[in-house]
Amino acid sequence: MLAAQRREYLLEALRRDGKIVAKDVAAALGLSDDSVRRDLRELAAEGLCQRVYGGALQVSPAIADYAGRSAVSVPGKQLVAAAAARLIPPRATVILDGGTTALALALALPPTLACTVVTHSPTVAAALVGHPAAEVLIIGGKLFKHSAVACGAAAVEAAQQVCADLFFLGVTGVHPDAGLTTGDADEAAMKRVLASRAAETYVLASAEKIGTASPYQVIALRQASAIITDAPPHLLAIQELRARQVEVISAAAL
Repeated sequence: MLAAQRREYLLEALRRDGKIVAKDVAAALGLSDDSVRRDLRELAAEGLCQRVYGGALQVSPAIADYAGRSAVSVPGKQLVAAAAARLIPPRATVILDGGTTALALALALPPTLACTVVTHSPTVAAALVGHPAAEVLIIGGKLFKHSAVACGAAAVEAAQQVCADLFFLGVTGVHPDAGLTTGDADEAAMKRVLASRAAETYVLASAEKIGTASPYQVIALRQASAIITDAPPHLLAIQELRARQVEVISAAAL
């Protein structure tokens, strides 16, 4: 089989199954494991898959820059945001992550909801300037421009002083095997600190993130209280998550 044919076979398997197991592909095509791994390395270098131990997963489309992500799945993010807003009780202290879905959540907070919002996102904080009943606390640090959030040692130190009821976590990938992932190591570390400062962590995941993976794990699936998504319940990745006792809140059904 020619290299171009192998490439198309791998991409079709990824689209169909959501993952590639290298040894299974090698056996099906009569190739060596090394040949398949080399093909996967080349696809990963082009951003067409996310390599993992033993194979590859679908790469998350949510790794574009902030401006690019602002135009992706806007209705889905609004559904997720509306579902998340319903989970916030009056007078709660809430940590809002950065990113476009967290921004949608800030905009979805009812104007009568009295709460305290802690965020390391300047855009989220700015969106709440006109909220009449929300007190806003901003965590400062070095600005990570890709996601418009504060990261680094100063941000981590400030975050460690927070005690919150809820944390709404943004990720770029949610996968039954890879877990909850994002594209930057420092941002993943900051998200882990924020998750450790809240009693409950809810994952904001519009449909395009379900069944995909990015390089850096944030927290384990079992550490999340639930995943809020507009992905259809019949999606294979959703069924696999529920089979592993991961609670999934269907935003589309609310």
